[in-house]
Amino acid sequence: MLSRGVCGTSRQLAPALGYLGSRQKHSLPDLPYDYGALEPHINAQIMQLHHSKHHAAYVNNLNVTEEKYQEALAKGDVTAQIALQPALKFNGGGHINHSIFWTNLSPNGGGEPKGELLEAIKRDFGSFDKFKEKLTAASVGVQGSGWGWLGFNKERGHLQIAACPNQDPLQGTTGLIPLLGIDVWEHAYYLQYKNVRPDYLKAIWNVINWENVTERYMACKK
Repeated sequence: MLSRGVCGTSRQLAPALGYLGSRQKHSLPDLPYDYGALEPHINAQIMQLHHSKHHAAYVNNLNVTEEKYQEALAKGDVTAQIALQPALKFNGGGHINHSIFWTNLSPNGGGEPKGELLEAIKRDFGSFDKFKEKLTAASVGVQGSGWGWLGFNKERGHLQIAACPNQDPLQGTTGLIPLLGIDVWEHAYYLQYKNVRPDYLKAIWNVINWENVTERYMACKK
């Protein structure tokens, strides 16, 4: 399982593409809770399929793609390397995003953060309620599939909300360091909430692991 309080994400999926020559295969991280632990907000069937099928598929496909990329590197086949970039982005992003997502959730979650994270939220968004409204709106507004994110802009030292399509990883595509991700692919909620994404988003706030989000925030400030 990925460390809960790590500032970056690419370092968590070691080795990076630059070290494919001696790479180790990625593996599906264990959940830090049972599949049914987030009920009634997210049911066990969704969690089991989401983790053991969808996330597992990203991991498997990432490993296959990296093997092909390694072969292309060895052959000096730049065309093949370029052709593999979309699969690396999609499956690598899926693995990064979900590895963060599982730790962002907890059966003991919900409520509000405390301490420096809460103060930063108030500073950058006006209040915790306004922050929730903005992140919810960004997540609802994702067209098709994607993610809503709370990220940290290290250059400016501020929190920032962003939405990413498909499995685009936040840090790799925007430079923001991910603190809290909300998966709005239909496989994350459809079996329970059908096509009513706002109901799912209302429910997920009850299981947000603010301790984990705070650890990520504090790590990024160092």
